[in-house]
Amino acid sequence: MSADPPAPSGDPTPGHAGPGRAAGPSTGKTDPQGYAYAARLWRALDRHRPPGADAAAEAWRSPVRGPWLTSVFGAVLLAALPLVIVTGLLDWIAYGPRLGQAFPSDVGWLHPPVFDWPTRPAWLFRLTQGLHVTLGIVLVPVVLGKLWSVVPKLFDWPPARSPAQVVERLSLLLLVGGILFETATGLLNIQYAYLFGFDFYTAHWYGAWVFTGALVTHVAVKLPRMVTALRGPGFARTPLARTRPEPPDPDGLVSRRPGPATMSRRGVLALAGGGALLLAALTVGQSLDGVLRRTALLLPRGRQPGDGPNGFPVNRTAAAAGIQPGDTGAGWRLTVRAGDRTVELDRAGLLAMAQHTADLPIACVEGWSTSQTWTGVRLRDLAALVGAPASATASVRSLERAGLFRAARLQANQVRDRDSLLALRVNGVDLSADHGYPARIVVPALPGVHCTKWVREIAFEGRADG
Repeated sequence: MSADPPAPSGDPTPGHAGPGRAAGPSTGKTDPQGYAYAARLWRALDRHRPPGADAAAEAWRSPVRGPWLTSVFGAVLLAALPLVIVTGLLDWIAYGPRLGQAFPSDVGWLHPPVFDWPTRPAWLFRLTQGLHVTLGIVLVPVVLGKLWSVVPKLFDWPPARSPAQVVERLSLLLLVGGILFETATGLLNIQYAYLFGFDFYTAHWYGAWVFTGALVTHVAVKLPRMVTALRGPGFARTPLARTRPEPPDPDGLVSRRPGPATMSRRGVLALAGGGALLLAALTVGQSLDGVLRRTALLLPRGRQPGDGPNGFPVNRTAAAAGIQPGDTGAGWRLTVRAGDRTVELDRAGLLAMAQHTADLPIACVEGWSTSQTWTGVRLRDLAALVGAPASATASVRSLERAGLFRAARLQANQVRDRDSLLALRVNGVDLSADHGYPARIVVPALPGVHCTKWVREIAFEGRADG
């Protein structure tokens, strides 16, 4: 086993900042105190130190803080966060920006390249959204560990000693603020707790771009330091009794007056890793069917959606949508149209058409998903009934009179897919009112909010290439 190096003395050592000293070399020409360009400004800031600045900086005495621990947390985040970012972009594309129904819809020059969202594999959106939400939750202990490892830097004074450090600190502010904002609003959205007074989709989208820009800047600045720290002596095997501070570092991460160790570095990593595993155990079941569903204590709307064939999660109930029994009774009719041709069908008429059965998942933006067996009329058969061209898209309208998702548009490939259904039954029985009786849309790989329930009209239209 490798041992940590011996602790430095209590006095600041070369390259290790004491009050009013720079924590190592700065970019560019520096004076004896480590200040670069505009040294007079930095010295003036140093002379006018806020009350308690030195006491706050000296209060962080854990000897396990240092470049190695910070770099380990950073390496984990560097491996995982790009996956969170990419799956978030893919989920935005899945909502159909070409059809004008992605949220937010008008993103200006931040518009990424888009394409028609595929219907295969059928579990594609279940995978991307499940990864996005699950990873975002699982990484919370790692993010907190990383912030804990660098928290003394928040009390540095002066906050910068060169223009380059000003840019670095601003990017760090956006990075920390961005990840905390994205995590907090994302967790609240998952649990349907809209405590904030703004639109979640718009805020989450632009917050993600701010965070991504800050992350790229931070990685460009800090990657060489991280690689150097990880290539140095390892500390993961050192027990508590032999835990010592790292040598003073240029970034001032090592404590100025380290106290006795109360936890080893491997203990800190085990604590963060154990927290991540616990959150994974409490979360991953919401994206899977079977026994793991029982462990998904963080599942929105609870883990007991009901019994029987219709006993699977519901995002919006009939009562919440304002659907009355009279709306879906014997007088209900489905209107199917294409151009100047219109056909009206009651439920008996739909059941008299060729029926198709498919096992398909429903995946929600909040991260939960479930796969069920659906039976109904193929959308392409309904399109053929009114003479719609093979390249037609579809606009679907619900009986629901309010709400963001009372209507949805489907791409041509989604209409044509062999398993795209106007579902009438699920798991061998009629749909329940909460699951969309008398008819709902179910399409492979489609976001759940676009699998419109309580359908009253389907209009097939010429292809919108946007």
